[in-house]
Amino acid sequence: MTRADSPATPARYLMFPLLAALIWSVNMIVTKMAAGLISPAVIGFYRWTLAGVLLTPFALPGLWRQRRLVWPYLPKFAVLGGLGMALYQGLAYVAAGSTTATNMGIITAMIPLLTIAVGALVLRERPSALALLGGLLSLAGLALLIGEGDPTRLLSVGANHGDVLMGVAALAYALYGVLLRRWGLPVGPWVSLYVQVAFGVLFQLPGFLMAPASPINGDNLPLVLYAGVFPSLFAPFLWMQGVRHLGPNRASVFLNLMPVGTVAIAAVFLDEKPHLFHIIGGAMALAGVMLAQMRAPFAGWRRARAAS
Repeated sequence: MTRADSPATPARYLMFPLLAALIWSVNMIVTKMAAGLISPAVIGFYRWTLAGVLLTPFALPGLWRQRRLVWPYLPKFAVLGGLGMALYQGLAYVAAGSTTATNMGIITAMIPLLTIAVGALVLRERPSALALLGGLLSLAGLALLIGEGDPTRLLSVGANHGDVLMGVAALAYALYGVLLRRWGLPVGPWVSLYVQVAFGVLFQLPGFLMAPASPINGDNLPLVLYAGVFPSLFAPFLWMQGVRHLGPNRASVFLNLMPVGTVAIAAVFLDEKPHLFHIIGGAMALAGVMLAQMRAPFAGWRRARAAS
């Protein structure tokens, strides 16, 4: 029995994924607060540049030692950096200008479900019946949420521009997760993160140079600092520790707390009072994600019996 599977795992290890989910929830609020205070292209560039600078003393020596190992995989690192750093968070900063932090948090919670869907296409992994049922339930919840209580409204008015962008961002991150698992890059997590951040900065440089002037000031500096330090460095570290001590399945459950945290924090700090359609639609979407992550009853017993 591994440490992650042991029933005697200390409760303090639960704090690792819990704190990571909380940091990412707060980052949704920071992303929304940044809208109007700093250009999306500028904060995205500054965020990952700051993260890269802070990582350099710790990750660069390891990268130099493994440079011959990293070199053949640079195209794959580039794809991952483009999807996870540049596209996902870049679209989120743009989406924040025309949707709420509440909607952003709930749509982001769909990433585990989208990962199952992308995995079915890319890895040829057949989704379970529970995953399909969970997908339908989540889509119904999102239709209720984005349609502001009336799903048929989407047929006449269409979805909000920011909600669509956030959906594309979530899809990009789901593809990022699937490719990261499929490629299995032969380097440590910090070196991998460092190289991806470098590509993320490189891809965002043209947008930064072409963006309208958006100088750092007293209003947006705390947002840049938070984004560059906590969700970019601390949260990945805490998450990796959570996966190490609890295992990926138990740790992933804590991601389902993100929309709850985002809605609660947005209500306090952004005065985004949740409506009934937020509660019902969000609960349906979250229930669908949790259902899709469940294993079919007795599936493990059947596999063990078939193996014997």
